[in-house]
Amino acid sequence: MDRIYEINELIKTLCRIPAPSNMEHERALFCRGYLEDAGASNVFIDDDDDVIFEWGLSDDRPVTVFTAHLDTVFPDLEPFSPVEEDGKIFCPGVGDDTANVALLMYAVKELIKEGISIKDTVICLNSGEEGLGNLRGARALMERYRGRVKEFVSFDGGYTAIANEAVGSRRFRVKVKTEGGHSFGNFGNLNAVAAASQLISALYTVKVPDIPGKKTTYNVGVIKGGTSVNTIAEDAEFLYEFRSDSAKGLSLMDGIFESLLSAFDRSLGERGGISSELIGERPCSDIRQSLMDEVTERYISLIMEVTGGDVRTVSSSTDCNIPLSMGVPAVCFGGYLGKGSHTRSEYIEIDSLGPGYEIIRKCLLQGM
Repeated sequence: MDRIYEINELIKTLCRIPAPSNMEHERALFCRGYLEDAGASNVFIDDDDDVIFEWGLSDDRPVTVFTAHLDTVFPDLEPFSPVEEDGKIFCPGVGDDTANVALLMYAVKELIKEGISIKDTVICLNSGEEGLGNLRGARALMERYRGRVKEFVSFDGGYTAIANEAVGSRRFRVKVKTEGGHSFGNFGNLNAVAAASQLISALYTVKVPDIPGKKTTYNVGVIKGGTSVNTIAEDAEFLYEFRSDSAKGLSLMDGIFESLLSAFDRSLGERGGISSELIGERPCSDIRQSLMDEVTERYISLIMEVTGGDVRTVSSSTDCNIPLSMGVPAVCFGGYLGKGSHTRSEYIEIDSLGPGYEIIRKCLLQGM
C-alpha cells in the first residue's frame, strides 16, 4: 500500500477521535493499540494519558525522548469529519498536532517492520500540550525519566521553523463580584460586567517590559457573566494570560497584574470584590546556550538535508518548555506544511507528508 495513502488514512482516523485537552483517553487507547499491532513492546498509558513506548532502554542509561501531543485546542466531543480536497486535508486539529502523531507512529511502525533496532529511546504520544492542559503530559514524562533525559524533541508544527527557546506564561481566572440587582428597580448598583470591562481596559493600557531581544505579550481570551438583559450582573469572570521568553518579563508582568487587581479591588469598596486564580503556568528556558546551539544546528542540518529549504529559529510555548526549564536540550518542529492552526479552517498539504516522514525517520535513526 502507498505510504502517503496509509499516513493520510491514519491522520483521518485520528481526526475522528475527539481529544480536547484533559480528555485524550480514547485517542490514547487507539495509539497504544496501533503501536502494539506494529510490534512494539513495552507500550503503556500512564496516569496522565501519555502513551509511552520504551525502545531499547537499558537500566539507568541516558535516553532521547521523541513526542507528539494527542490533544487538540478544540473542545468538541463529537468526531470531526476530515475532508480531502485539492491536495489538502481540511479538519480542525489536523495539523496541530494530529499529523505529527500519525507521522511519528507510522515511522515507528516502518522501522520495526524493517527490523531496525533503536536504542535508549522513548516514544511518547503525550497529553495536555494545548491551553489549560498546562503541559501535564510533558511534566509527567520528564518526572518519570528525571535525570536520564539527554535530549527532548517535540514533533509539533511544520519543518520550516524550529523552536529552541521557551515562551513562558502565567494564566489566570479573574472573578468580579458586585451587588447586582434589577435593571430598573436597582438602577445605579454596581454591575460586575461593567466592572470587569473597566479592569480589562486597564489591563490593555499596560506597557510590556522592554527587554532587548525578548518579547512579552498579554491577552484576555474569554469573558462571561451576568444573568439576563434586565439584570444588573452580580458576577463576571474572564481568562487572562501574559507570556514572555524572558523570566524577567514574566516576573515584571506578574507585579503589574497584581498591582492593578489590588487597586481595582480597593476601588470597589464594600460594593464588590475582585479575586484571581492561577490556572496555568509554563516556565521559560533555563539552559546553557552552548548545549542548545549544538542541538539546534544538528536538527536544522537534518531538516535541510531532506527539504533543501531554509529553517528559521523561533521562540514558542510547547512541550519543550518543561525540559528546557530543567536544563535539558529540547527542540520543537514537525513533519507537515499547512495553514490555519487553532482555527476551524485548518488544513495540511498532502505533498508535505513525504518529506515530513523522512525527517521524523532520520530523527529516530539517530538512536541506532
